[in-house]
Amino acid sequence: MRRLPHVTWLSTFEAAARHGSFAAAADELSLTPAAVSQHIKLLEQTLQMKLFKRLPKGVELTDIGQAYAQPVRQSFVDLQTATDGLFQTQKQTTLHVRASISFGVIVLMPRLNEFRALHPEINVVVSTTVWSDRMSDATIDVDIRYGNGDWPEPDIWQLRRGHANLICSPQVARSLSADPANLKTADIVTIIGSENDWSRMFGALGIETAAPPVWMSVESSLLALESITPGRGIAIVDTLFTDSYVKKGTLTVPFKQSVPTTQNFYLVADPDRKTRPAVACFREWIESILK
Repeated sequence: MRRLPHVTWLSTFEAAARHGSFAAAADELSLTPAAVSQHIKLLEQTLQMKLFKRLPKGVELTDIGQAYAQPVRQSFVDLQTATDGLFQTQKQTTLHVRASISFGVIVLMPRLNEFRALHPEINVVVSTTVWSDRMSDATIDVDIRYGNGDWPEPDIWQLRRGHANLICSPQVARSLSADPANLKTADIVTIIGSENDWSRMFGALGIETAAPPVWMSVESSLLALESITPGRGIAIVDTLFTDSYVKKGTLTVPFKQSVPTTQNFYLVADPDRKTRPAVACFREWIESILK
């Protein structure tokens, strides 16, 4: 089997071919132009073929040099890709994050690129769920969970104290005519588990009658928001989720009154020593974006 040329000569050839200059290749490789010229000469002697035309000003690839440069360059690209794929990930920490579907879609994913920019050494894998009260999946490192914080895990941090507003489409808001009493005949969309929010909201608005019958029930804030976006129905949703819809103009807040949410979001972590530093970084970042 014929021996391949020395890898240093090939590296020098690739740089010189790419730049079309021995001097530029020397700068890139931290070599002298004389050393580059010597590497190319030894490579040409080994291959018994001229790879460059020496011109009065600079160099130019020969036809065979042009043909050889392409596979040599691709070989270095393949080698770099294989090295990164096999060994770079070993330097990273993989953090498995689970969140409620509303939090994941509306809050986490649109800004996760910010965390990755801050911590490229942490590879984040995200999954979602509707209801969660335990680390049922052994692969989950961090759970962004909604509730009272009374779970058995030892590492639990409250992320925020929530407030909820009435939210509806601009069309529905106009039909209310800025009069809370018109809510008595509104199409109410309620989130399962938050049914009592309506009586509290009616109290905050000074409406003495009971809330009207539920028009539609859904299991998440995301579903509530999407169900009222077409132009019918009104819901009570945490401001954490409504802000982006209001900014886009697809939904609006018809009355300024809000009610504190009966439950809140918490960060729950598995105390695994291997991922603890990554968890600390993620906690610091998630708390900063929720301020």
